[in-house]
Amino acid sequence: MYWITKMLPAKARYQMFNYLYPQDYISTIQQLSDTDKPEYFGLPANVERSLQRTTSREVISQLNSNYYQSTLTRPVEGVTKFDREEWQLRLAPVLNLWKKLNQSSDLIQLKIPDLVESSGAKGPLPVPAFVSKEFRGALQLVQHLHKCLAAISKVIRGSHLPSGDTLLAAERLMSQQTPEQWMRHWEGPTEPLPYLRSVVSRALAVQRWNANVSQGVLLKLSLDLADLFHPDTFLCALKQQTARSDHSLGVRVSLQQTAREYTIPLDELGLTCSWTKNGMPAARLPVTLAGLQLEGATFNGLRLTPNTTDTPSVCAAPGCTIAWMPKGGVPVYHPDEMISLPVYFTAAREHVLVNLDVPCAGNQDKWVQTGTAFFLHA
Repeated sequence: MYWITKMLPAKARYQMFNYLYPQDYISTIQQLSDTDKPEYFGLPANVERSLQRTTSREVISQLNSNYYQSTLTRPVEGVTKFDREEWQLRLAPVLNLWKKLNQSSDLIQLKIPDLVESSGAKGPLPVPAFVSKEFRGALQLVQHLHKCLAAISKVIRGSHLPSGDTLLAAERLMSQQTPEQWMRHWEGPTEPLPYLRSVVSRALAVQRWNANVSQGVLLKLSLDLADLFHPDTFLCALKQQTARSDHSLGVRVSLQQTAREYTIPLDELGLTCSWTKNGMPAARLPVTLAGLQLEGATFNGLRLTPNTTDTPSVCAAPGCTIAWMPKGGVPVYHPDEMISLPVYFTAAREHVLVNLDVPCAGNQDKWVQTGTAFFLHA
């Protein structure tokens, strides 16, 4: 038997003697705490909160699944035989939520706008073109969902017979799964109720983005990338618009600027960020990001600090200014005093959107161990 001293807490070193009897070792071991502190394994002190959040999400999902299965009069695999009462019972929550989500909006009634061409000397710049396409796609998705759910509602009321697509969609919904035909339009949450909420909230947000583009103020505002269906495409559009902008005297350009020539090759631009105001005075097209969520540490805009046991599992990050700037320039932060943290689309950490440099006063490995990362959605 032997001990690794460095794995014991600094304030509670245990002196080991050359005991002759096993009972002496057992007695010493019994003095140790029954639980290990997360710090021993390089985890944040509040990691238990993250575990509880994940566990509760799984329990809720399982309870929902058990509830809906308990209301079945036969296995889900048999829904293609169609039972109107079963459909009404199991699909009412989905239909009621959809009706509630659209009560105060006109997304269903709006005409799908024509796609704005982004090419040609008189065409729009990349960011307005992206927002226009994003808004058009949002309306198409909302109206596709409405058509699908309206067909299900008509079947339940007995005014229509179910088509093959309607049967497939209903089967997925009654299994608490997002229909595949919905996911082909946009890959969102795998459960239908969160999917519907996400679609409508994003569609309304993109509608506001589109209005701000029309007023020429979009890039002057703080932007939440969680508003978008395709935030990665927005960053690409911002990169293209930066490359096309007039770089004389470092003047910033507006959305209405018609300069079309590339003044910087795209592959010579890198994404730079600053967590302080005016941290990148040479940036051509800076954009302020808001709404980022942080897990694994606390950040006040100046440096990362370790979490305590009372720290929320996920906390709001301060505003961040990003810009595409020529590679090889003077860095905003010294490489030895910052860490590049990933920004994930969701707390599931399945897909990385981008990496942001964050000041940390050194010891980068510490933050890698704690799994420190940003999310668009917690």
